[in-house]
Amino acid sequence: MTRTHSSWRLRAALALLGVAAMVGPAFGAPKTHEVSRGNSLWSIARRYGVSVAAIRQANGLEQDDSIRPGQTLVIPEPGARRRKGSDRGPEPAASSAPRKEGAVAKPAPSTQVQKSAKERGVNPCNTPDPGFGIYDRWDRSVSMGQMIAPHRGGVAKNGAFDVMIHFHGHEAVRKEWVQVMHGAVLVGIDLGIGSGPYSAAFAGPGSFEKLVASVEATMAKRSGNARAHVRHVGLSAWSAGYGAVIEILKQDYAKKTVDTVVLLDGLHCGYTGSTLNALQIQPVIDFAKLAARGKKTMFVSHSSIIPPGYASTTETAEFLVQEVGGRTRKVRPRSGDPMGLDLIDRFDKAGFHERGYSGNDKMDHCAHIGLFRDVLKVHVRGRWNSPRGFGPKKG
Repeated sequence: MTRTHSSWRLRAALALLGVAAMVGPAFGAPKTHEVSRGNSLWSIARRYGVSVAAIRQANGLEQDDSIRPGQTLVIPEPGARRRKGSDRGPEPAASSAPRKEGAVAKPAPSTQVQKSAKERGVNPCNTPDPGFGIYDRWDRSVSMGQMIAPHRGGVAKNGAFDVMIHFHGHEAVRKEWVQVMHGAVLVGIDLGIGSGPYSAAFAGPGSFEKLVASVEATMAKRSGNARAHVRHVGLSAWSAGYGAVIEILKQDYAKKTVDTVVLLDGLHCGYTGSTLNALQIQPVIDFAKLAARGKKTMFVSHSSIIPPGYASTTETAEFLVQEVGGRTRKVRPRSGDPMGLDLIDRFDKAGFHERGYSGNDKMDHCAHIGLFRDVLKVHVRGRWNSPRGFGPKKG
């Protein structure tokens, strides 16, 4: 470790211990900020007129490190630059300078709000369970995750059936699914925290095709129809699950079979200078363009959470809208939106739909799962017109 590198880590450590003055006159007494609820690195950087990168470097924060209420941060002097040799990528400065074409803005300060469960009328992270409706309990016969299918039906005479494969939060999504879907199969896959495990699981070129084949085999056995095969295939993801969607959409088999993509507050990427690193989400961009031409269906939502060191879902959603040749439209909140969500922007073009919401805490993030029911009802159920399923016979 170099002397320079160790010195700024020492300053950060001493500041966290409340003894910054002991560093001595060579450094001076650094300015500090105690993190409050609702603070983000971006909002703190904006307040003090410094860059996010400078704050992260002054405090020894890595790309994926988050901040928490009560934490003390060293605030560098305005104009502080990233040291040569730092392994942390560049961050756009917190300034009001005009952005280059293709650049997008972080969530505005006015969106950095929270609501209590009482104000929402429900805790979005722990919603009431409506049961399974016409669907049987989870079946683990598939090659990954688990699936629910109607107790009876759901498969046409020729063997055709529809399936949505969802990544991250399968139980929460199931609660929304059973209230509006009447025949399509739902596969739920949870692989832990972070997008990495989801990306790794589908990095192999035949991984997705194998999963679909296992769903077909399971439905053939359930229905007694040896010709059981998928007709419409959808991919949905909340939060970190987007990692699987990106990898899947790279595959030739998916390009032929995937009809619908739903991304609920969960598309992230890195930066390249002052713009997003589009290469990291290129498969999603390509699918969005097909949807905007009416060839596919895509729904993407964003909260106003500002993550440390990488692009927010606000930025990626806005970028997708730009890529399909549009601009988001600012709107007023609607009383009918679920779980206390407040709509702030939207965009629609043929089969591509974007919805943006304010809010920057955990419950705002969870509330996006509550959008799934309306997305299915408005954009999926009629499009697919899945073979009808039924529950157990009464009596």
